[in-house]
Amino acid sequence: MPVPDYQSLMLPLLKAVADLKDHSMTDITETLASEFKLTRIERAQALTSGRQSTFENRVGWARTYMKKAGLLDSPGRGSIRITPRGLDILKEKVGRIDAKFLMRYPEFAEFRKVTREGSEEREIERKEGPATLEETLEAAYASLTSLLAADLLDRLKKSSPEFFERVVVELLVRMGYGGSRRNAGKAIGRAHDGGVDGVINEDKLGLERVYIQAKRWEDAVGRPVVQAFAGSLEGVKAKKGVLITTSRFTDDAEKYVTGIEKRIVLLDGATLARLLIDHNVGVAEVAAYPVKKVDLDFFEAE
Repeated sequence: MPVPDYQSLMLPLLKAVADLKDHSMTDITETLASEFKLTRIERAQALTSGRQSTFENRVGWARTYMKKAGLLDSPGRGSIRITPRGLDILKEKVGRIDAKFLMRYPEFAEFRKVTREGSEEREIERKEGPATLEETLEAAYASLTSLLAADLLDRLKKSSPEFFERVVVELLVRMGYGGSRRNAGKAIGRAHDGGVDGVINEDKLGLERVYIQAKRWEDAVGRPVVQAFAGSLEGVKAKKGVLITTSRFTDDAEKYVTGIEKRIVLLDGATLARLLIDHNVGVAEVAAYPVKKVDLDFFEAE
């Protein structure tokens, strides 16, 4: 089953602490995971950032929403306890607690007013169900990155062979290949049918060499091109190769490289764009939004 959204977790969470005792969030998370019969893989499913599991994040937001509505309290770090208001809700025997239900409480309505500004969260909820704020932020970041990647590829396809060569060289150097821009530039060398090709050191000492070929193409790269590239490795005495394209590879081409002795990596346009972004080649940072949280150590001394 899919990982439940945070609103589906609210009522089960409230019931789990109905005994009036203090409960750690770690124990509650495990209890809810068992109740929803999540597999180990589903429990391990992480946010895009990789900093927290999706399920743990959603349990956390279920807690936050109910705290804002006054149904839960935090008697200590990482622990929760049901409030009299929370007990009253359980006595009503409601079938579900969600954000709409919690709007009956003025303090939650004020909190929701602040966190609901903007359309991204509403769009995610419409398509996929309620999203936590972290998921909304990551979805917005992914959308911006996708647009940036498309723009990068469009510009590369329209660039000159010489400029494309410089981009490839710069990316390889940023990734740790070639030793330096000067050495990498000499290794790559010449323009060739709208792309670049040559040999570059895999490490700074030159103990291993990698054959590079880049195709600034619109059409998909098929098996014949990849097969010819594999053959060219013999001429430069290379066991490894990287074939880069601004377009994509056919299924037949990708299947071919899995069945040969030579180690060939295929980088399609989407992968190329992502690497350029990851290694800050051809992109510039325009804004940064640090995400902060309450410093519990600061308030613990109160």
